[in-house]
Amino acid sequence: MPTQQQKLQVVPRAGRIGAEITGVKLGGDLDPEVFEELRQALIEYKVIFFKGQNHLDDAEQEAFAKLLGEPYAHPTVPVKDKTNYIFELDSQHGAKANHWHTDVTFVTEVPKYSVLRGVTIPSVGGDTVWANTNTAYEDLPQELKELADGLWAIHTNEYDYGSLTKEGEEALQKARAVFSSTVFKTKHPVVHIHAETGKKHLLLGGFVKKLAGFSSGDSQRLLSIFDSYVERLENTVRWQWSEGDVVIWDNLATQHYAIADYEEHRVVRRVTVGKEVPVNGENEPSTSIQ
Repeated sequence: MPTQQQKLQVVPRAGRIGAEITGVKLGGDLDPEVFEELRQALIEYKVIFFKGQNHLDDAEQEAFAKLLGEPYAHPTVPVKDKTNYIFELDSQHGAKANHWHTDVTFVTEVPKYSVLRGVTIPSVGGDTVWANTNTAYEDLPQELKELADGLWAIHTNEYDYGSLTKEGEEALQKARAVFSSTVFKTKHPVVHIHAETGKKHLLLGGFVKKLAGFSSGDSQRLLSIFDSYVERLENTVRWQWSEGDVVIWDNLATQHYAIADYEEHRVVRRVTVGKEVPVNGENEPSTSIQ
């Protein structure tokens, strides 16, 4: 009979980012050779999609995610009850983070990989979009590349997270209070060097407050230019969720946006693993401010 490895297929879903992988059943007991194929696909495509993984429960999702690295505890949000590492995003509890971001960039040690599972999915809407932050950098004119290479940005979780959702005021206030229960501020290079590939990536997104050394107004004008390259459709891939889908992405190579165009209940569960202190082209690391 054909082995699991022989059945594995990798099909690109967009020109610059994203691939769907079929012929594999995810779990903590995944064959090491198959897992290595998945890891290589993740490095190449930055986000990989799996349909029909309905066999996964919370514990098995955690077991699989641990193959990618040490579980990463969110700095402020508690894990889901009766789990060790799961971060649950439930639309009925203020969790509609519809903005472009790289996860948890407000601390120095940024998570490396996320494993997200669709649990309750609306009949329409609720897609997620990922962007390739390397091709976004490469698209910049040379003069903007040189400018970005020398810039630093201040990232923080101290912002109006709740206003990005459309749920009741009580749920929003609770989500906001939990998310910013401890305030963090970190200075990251605007362009960081990916530890595995050596490629340059823009490290920006919704947690950026301003550029170091610039006024708020000048910061916003410059950031809007860089953000526009990240968000170009050429640099993105969009996934339409079904229950049981699993998506894995390289957090330090991407940004993502969860589209809040749905009214029905939506629940997804994430396990994040690994961590990295970003460095710029001069090998200067990110630093904590608060």
